Amino acid sequence: MRKLVAGKLHGIRVTEANLNYHGSITLDPDHCEAAGIMPMEFVEIWNKNSGARISTYVILGDRGSRCCILNGAAARTCQPGDQIIICNSVYLDESELTSLKPKILTFDDGNNVTDRLSYSVDLDAHGRYAFNILNQQNVKLPVPLLVSAT
Repeated sequence: MRKLVAGKLHGIRVTEANLNYHGSITLDPDHCEAAGIMPMEFVEIWNKNSGARISTYVILGDRGSRCCILNGAAARTCQPGDQIIICNSVYLDESELTSLKPKILTFDDGNNVTDRLSYSVDLDAHGRYAFNILNQQNVKLPVPLLVSAT
């Protein structure tokens, strides 16, 4: 079994940090449902501003609120306005990899969804893995490449 990306909220902004609440992250149910993130599910959070990485569980806030609230100890890792990435995962056998289609949401500064993407892994004619990012119309988007500095 391998741990693989199941869904992602990419670039969502922290709306509040509440140190005096039980540890968790409070998210808009609309965002969670669109990305396949469940209440009480453990997620990883990566702060694009500070580089902090934490793990906590999801609780649901008010539907339509576009909230992203770090609670308890997690509140020490993010400030309101920080851009974060929230990722859930699933354990699958490698033979199931090509059937996995993680849902990825991207956001504007007001936590409105700007893009609904998915990841796709296929096998090429030689049986090698090929990674693709697809938009809502299942059109392949360019995959960022690492460029050597030399």
